[in-house]
Amino acid sequence: MLGTALAIASLGSAQSQVRIMALGDSITGSPGCWRALLWRKLQTASITNTKFVGTLPGQGCGFTYDGANEGHGGILATGIVSRKELPGWLSSSKPDVVMMHLGTNDVWNNQSPAAILAAFGTMVDWMRASKPGMKILVAQIIPMKPSNCAQCGQRVIDLNAAIPEWAASKNTTESPIVVVDCWTGFNPATDTGDGVHPNNAGNEKVANCWYEPLVKAIKG
Repeated sequence: MLGTALAIASLGSAQSQVRIMALGDSITGSPGCWRALLWRKLQTASITNTKFVGTLPGQGCGFTYDGANEGHGGILATGIVSRKELPGWLSSSKPDVVMMHLGTNDVWNNQSPAAILAAFGTMVDWMRASKPGMKILVAQIIPMKPSNCAQCGQRVIDLNAAIPEWAASKNTTESPIVVVDCWTGFNPATDTGDGVHPNNAGNEKVANCWYEPLVKAIKG
């Protein structure tokens, strides 16, 4: 009887719904079709105990998907913090997992890695205030090569290089931070239409970079 009860409890735990917030800028939300591809990959793998959450609806990506998100076009990580926006989004959506691709607009506005990572740190604190056991996935962001920002490419490199040490300094056993490499293998010349936003090929690559870390967060 005890073994049966434990098996049933384990099954119930395995199937409990995991609420996932994709947090970012227009790369995440406008339309951010890598999220649709990522959702479909989860479904194909029979990982269906998920609910994507956020205050913004999904946009058209050619098929129906679970599209709620927190991808705000033009937003800066430093701006989210200065306006104290994230606590309200967290309160509304109550995620268990946050997957964050932020910093592109900060880089464009010449915010330093230190300033961006300080903002990340404040956001992590807010996430843990919302849920002490929050699982946090932080992207090393995709490369940039816009025609009107010659320095942006190197600024992204500098930011991404600083993320692992920052993540290690903020990591806890209860609320782990996982660094997700969305940089490697992404070519802004062929994987974007404008040097910034993923095209179809780029969306496939972004979906792929998130997939394994997200599956581990869902199952963990």
